[in-house]
Amino acid sequence: MERINPQFIVDREGKKTAAVIPIEEYEELIEDLHDLAIIAERRDEASITFDELKETLRNDGLL
Repeated sequence: MERINPQFIVDREGKKTAAVIPIEEYEELIEDLHDLAIIAERRDEASITFDELKETLRNDGLL
């Protein structure tokens, strides 16, 4: 992802109160957060090797 360049909304004292980013960047951030949430949910699941994954996909007719 490219560096985000937000625009800020400030109050009368010049304190930042909100940020505005392009919708594309917002959607990418939401997708990244979703991916991280899935990873966190599955961290305790057993893992399989790449070869086991390929074999499962072959058996399911997906590879």
